[in-house]
Amino acid sequence: MAKKLIITEKPSVAMEFAKVLNTNGTRKDGYIESDEWIITWCVGHLVTMSYPEKYDENLKFWRLDTLPFIPTDWKYEVIPNVQKQFNIVSGLLQREDVEEIYNAGDSGREGEYIQRLVFMMSNPNPNAKMKRVWIDSQTEDEIRRGINEAKDLKEYDSLSDAAYLRAKEDYLIGINFSRLLSIIFGRRIAKNIDEDKVSISVGRVMTCVLGMVVSREREINNFVKTPYYKIIGNFGEEDSSFKAEWKVTEESKMFNSPQLYNETGFKKIEDAQNFIISLKDKKAIVSEAKKSKQKENAPLLFNLAEIQNECTKRFKIKPDETLEIIQNLYEKKLVTYPRTDARVLSTAVSKVIGKNLNGLVKGFNDEEVQGYLKKMVDEKYSTDLAKTKYVDDSKITDHYAIIPTGQGYENYDKLPDLDKQIYKVIVKRFIQIFYPPAEFSKVSATILVDKEQFSVSGKVCVKQGYLEIAKQPKKDTKNEKDTDADTEKSDDKKDDSENQETNLDILTKLKKGSEVNVINYETKNAETSPPTRYNSGSIILAMENAGKLIEDEELREQIKGAGIGTSATRGGIIEKLERIKYININSKTQIITPTKKGEAIYDVVEGSMPDMLNPKLTASWEKGLDMVAKKEIEAGEFMTKLESYIKAKINKLVIKR
Repeated sequence: MAKKLIITEKPSVAMEFAKVLNTNGTRKDGYIESDEWIITWCVGHLVTMSYPEKYDENLKFWRLDTLPFIPTDWKYEVIPNVQKQFNIVSGLLQREDVEEIYNAGDSGREGEYIQRLVFMMSNPNPNAKMKRVWIDSQTEDEIRRGINEAKDLKEYDSLSDAAYLRAKEDYLIGINFSRLLSIIFGRRIAKNIDEDKVSISVGRVMTCVLGMVVSREREINNFVKTPYYKIIGNFGEEDSSFKAEWKVTEESKMFNSPQLYNETGFKKIEDAQNFIISLKDKKAIVSEAKKSKQKENAPLLFNLAEIQNECTKRFKIKPDETLEIIQNLYEKKLVTYPRTDARVLSTAVSKVIGKNLNGLVKGFNDEEVQGYLKKMVDEKYSTDLAKTKYVDDSKITDHYAIIPTGQGYENYDKLPDLDKQIYKVIVKRFIQIFYPPAEFSKVSATILVDKEQFSVSGKVCVKQGYLEIAKQPKKDTKNEKDTDADTEKSDDKKDDSENQETNLDILTKLKKGSEVNVINYETKNAETSPPTRYNSGSIILAMENAGKLIEDEELREQIKGAGIGTSATRGGIIEKLERIKYININSKTQIITPTKKGEAIYDVVEGSMPDMLNPKLTASWEKGLDMVAKKEIEAGEFMTKLESYIKAKINKLVIKR
């Protein structure tokens, strides 16, 4: 009898597939078999690329005359400690009674690569139809849909091409440039950091990330605080006053004055004090008084980078730990696919989103969340997301945002406490998108004193909307009722909001053209602030948004959406940099600092091949891989450019030496 073979990413996933297919199969060594189905699994990577010495034993030794190393016929090998499972999978692929083969690996580029390597090394039954299962969650309905709607494997060939190219690119850049820089600079670095010897490890992504960390650290170390002095006007009556901040305008007598540090402050306190004296006995007139309503919608849903950053802030855990936890939630059917860059839903999913909500109502035994869901029902909040910012097919590549499935609660009670907390964070972000926007009442006013402009604004939250769930941090909660002078936030972290609600009442009574009493003017000390260090979460966001760091506007637009690395690999890059001791991560705060070794590597790379530190190069390579996956360029074109780049770099450095 003809059989159908399914290959999943790991044993636990295979069990879920077996349950959905109701195989009642026999559990054998490395697979399950029934009359119709055979279900087996990989255990991560089964096959890997061979090291240079497998091409030629002499390549075991690092010498300049063997560079560049660029194979024409690539060699691969089975990883020794998973040889047994590879043999099982390979044997099943070759069985003559197998008529259909389903690739049910992880639904992403890396998952595609893992299984394609196995196919390449196994020579599957040529008469079998090859299909691809692509799913967004591990729920029974989604697994069943994925099998029923499985497409011909060839439809994913371009994704496979991109996966192979990514691996080849990392391999070639890592091996060639690590050897090259180690040969030329290894002894120098070893001497500088007082070690016997140093092998320099260079990577397409990790070297760029190291550059971000080191350059930020040096900005901080070289930063010199610059004091400057603002002018604050205190207007109104002694028992009902408000403060407004001076800002230079074209009409001001200080316009373009060398005495100013910036548009809101003076370099010297003496000049600020003299300016105050010049305003003595001048009338203060309200030149503008505005009242407005503001609405603020809930934020977009989580993608992997956003939830990793959120968990670093809340729970002080590393990105790879967050991914591990969300992967567990995914395998327990509680959330959708984690390795996604999208923060929106697809149109198709938005039409059936009621299933997710109903599942939460019936299955998630959490008093706080049930209260929010009950209010949704009582207040009849709309679940029609079609025309909202939360649904956008154009912003989805492989998978939509991470959301709760509304299923899997039979697994919930057994979860570790941290897993439960992170699940709840995802649930609350999801529910927020159905709540109405927060509404604010805002008042702003401009006071003119002899053509000198003082500004003040304030706002109060009149309807919480989604903020009821978001439970804003203290800093943001303050802003629900605040009256601040307009300030330059990057330079001045504190504001002068006192008696905020009273001040807002005062501002609402101001009339354009009316005169207000001047109580006094005062100087306010301010100073510039250094940039902040990355933590293990914010660096993930910086990697995702690396394209924004590119100064060239045309190129920035060209690689829009391309970051450094992928959602699946970024946490691992940070982990590797820490493991090879190029960076330190504070276990309590997750703050990242470079090590002495990391800074030495940075200096070598900056002096020899600085573009490796530039997000422009790394993001453009990532964009190229994306274009291969989308069939916008041929794989051969990408490979030709990669080989040319490597050869040119090596030739240049060898000649300089």
